[in-house]
Amino acid sequence: MNILHFQAIRCNALRLLPPYQNQKCSMTTNPCQTCGACCASFRVSFYWGEADDAPGGTVPAQLTEAVSPFLRCMKGTASQPVRCIALKGEPGKQVSCSIYAQRPSTCREFDVLEADGSPNPRCAELREQLLKR
Repeated sequence: MNILHFQAIRCNALRLLPPYQNQKCSMTTNPCQTCGACCASFRVSFYWGEADDAPGGTVPAQLTEAVSPFLRCMKGTASQPVRCIALKGEPGKQVSCSIYAQRPSTCREFDVLEADGSPNPRCAELREQLLKR
């Protein structure tokens, strides 16, 4: 897949976003920066070794809590209402992750697009729920 094909796929996916995400389509557009629904919907759990108090870990340990001897989660995501402690801003308007470069694998692996370039249906469902809140 060449870069122009990828851009076309990404632009088509962005057109499916709800009206509150009326963004100019470009390679730098990141619909996650206005959404934040996944950060306010899921428990963000991951292997304890990803935290920075473990050798090689990068996720700030002070922003996590234990789930089990082998799992941690981001504070704010273990109970309702869910809101990750690292989420800054107002979901559906303007959001960012305060630890984006150090975010856990769970967050890194949750993509707005599927491997084939189609929109992630989980994102669309979460955005729809966000609009109803």
